[in-house]
Amino acid sequence: MKAITIKTLDGTGNLQISDVPVPEIGDNEVLVQVKAISINPVDVKTCAGKGLAGRLKDDDPIILGWDISGVVTKTGSAVTEFKIGDAVFGMVNFPGHGRAYAEYVVAPASHLAFKPGNISHEEAAAATLAALTALQGLTHKANVQPGQRVLVHAAAGGVGHYVVQIAKHLGAHVIGTASAANKDFVLGLGADEHVDYQKVRFEEVLHDVDLVFDTIGGDNIDRSLEVTKKGGTLISIPSGLSEHVTEKAKAKGVHGYFFLVESNGDDMKQLATWLEQGIIKSHVSQVFPFNEMAAAHEQVKSGKTRGKVVVTIN
Repeated sequence: MKAITIKTLDGTGNLQISDVPVPEIGDNEVLVQVKAISINPVDVKTCAGKGLAGRLKDDDPIILGWDISGVVTKTGSAVTEFKIGDAVFGMVNFPGHGRAYAEYVVAPASHLAFKPGNISHEEAAAATLAALTALQGLTHKANVQPGQRVLVHAAAGGVGHYVVQIAKHLGAHVIGTASAANKDFVLGLGADEHVDYQKVRFEEVLHDVDLVFDTIGGDNIDRSLEVTKKGGTLISIPSGLSEHVTEKAKAKGVHGYFFLVESNGDDMKQLATWLEQGIIKSHVSQVFPFNEMAAAHEQVKSGKTRGKVVVTIN
């Protein structure tokens, strides 16, 4: 089969299409013929030697990626939920070696859900790592309740655009930061307020926020603490909470979390239900063919993507 492999984790220039054997499945796994792959910032960071590079660097071959949508072509002896021909989607083996950049991917059945019939493989692949991050952060970590004020940074981005939709569905009052160009998009997702981060400093116009969902990191974490109410929650995705900020959060009575998403089939089923019901929708801004994976990485690296970038195969 064709797969995109990488010899050394130091940049997209090393991504290359290779012929590798179709992988074997275990008793609790399925083989998926991949139709679409979602590209995430962690893919780009890992490719450049950061992200999850430390976990993958000794594997051979290294095949990046975790987000897939496709069709089951083989099932393990202990698998009862899926059968050959089923359309499925999920985030596979995160934070381990997902090997999603390939024509065929082995996935634990427990990491997958049925793809809703009313969405494309591209939309399904998009709603995996990013949507799971939003779901797990809002429900497992923060336990968002109706009426709470939720601030979403980079609300037009991959994770952000799902956070806005899910938080709104959970009954929160949602505030999204984004550029002026993305104002209508963010409000269209269901946000109650939009803050143009290029024109105003959000900490000067916001206060008493119950939850800040930060997808930016850096000094954005310190600034976010200023607007979080006592007893509130600050979740950081990209850079984590430094010890300094954790201490400040604790002193203010704020719950501070560094949060790393994990593969979870039950959560995927919840996302599938919401996608089928139209409660959440994937915004796929660009679709690249398999042989243009490096270009897809460059688009994600730009930090200017509205919604998600997807690569198609087969």
